[in-house]
Amino acid sequence: MSKLVWDKSGEHLYETGVDHGVLYPEVDGGYPLGIAWNGLTTVTESPSGAEANAMYADNIKYLNILSAEEFGATIEAYTYPDEFCACDGSASPTKGMYVGQQSRQHFGISYRTVLGNDTKSNDYGYKLHLIYNCLAAPSEKAYASVNDSPEAISFSWEVSTTPVQITGYKPTATIIIDSTKVDQTKLATLETILYGVDKTGEIAAVDPRLPLPDEVLATLKTA
Repeated sequence: MSKLVWDKSGEHLYETGVDHGVLYPEVDGGYPLGIAWNGLTTVTESPSGAEANAMYADNIKYLNILSAEEFGATIEAYTYPDEFCACDGSASPTKGMYVGQQSRQHFGISYRTVLGNDTKSNDYGYKLHLIYNCLAAPSEKAYASVNDSPEAISFSWEVSTTPVQITGYKPTATIIIDSTKVDQTKLATLETILYGVDKTGEIAAVDPRLPLPDEVLATLKTA
């Protein structure tokens, strides 16, 4: 192993921003159709658990047992897709009418964060975040009068998750893909699944969907 070197050119990394938000309503354990989420402003990831529970024996600390880890998040946006209404506890018995306090639909979501460095700035790369089996809790909405300092209403949802299976690992609710470290051809294949493809000539259109973790792993796995 060679000597450590700090602050090499190109290694001043940072992460910022959030874009390319996609909502995937859950249907029978899958996420068959993605909808672009415009106006997404913030996703605050809030893992919890994994707390040490100390065990004592022979008058000394014998071991630490960690509690189960859970993943939660807070989603903030200026607007949301119509399809999110069912996830937010609203039903639409007829066009333009919404009935609140209904059962909440599970959903998945994907979004990107920007990876930057000191040589390429925000063009260095990005991370794809895939979140599964989400459930949005009721949240307050503050409607205020328009005044001389108008602001758009910002909606916010507390989201809890239930992990899904991935072969060879513990169940998980979140996957992160680093664009600077995976094969670009395989990444393009994954993004075709996530974002869909328009029909072009003889090439058929592909609807966007959220692949389950095993499919993501199979798509990105190196030989």
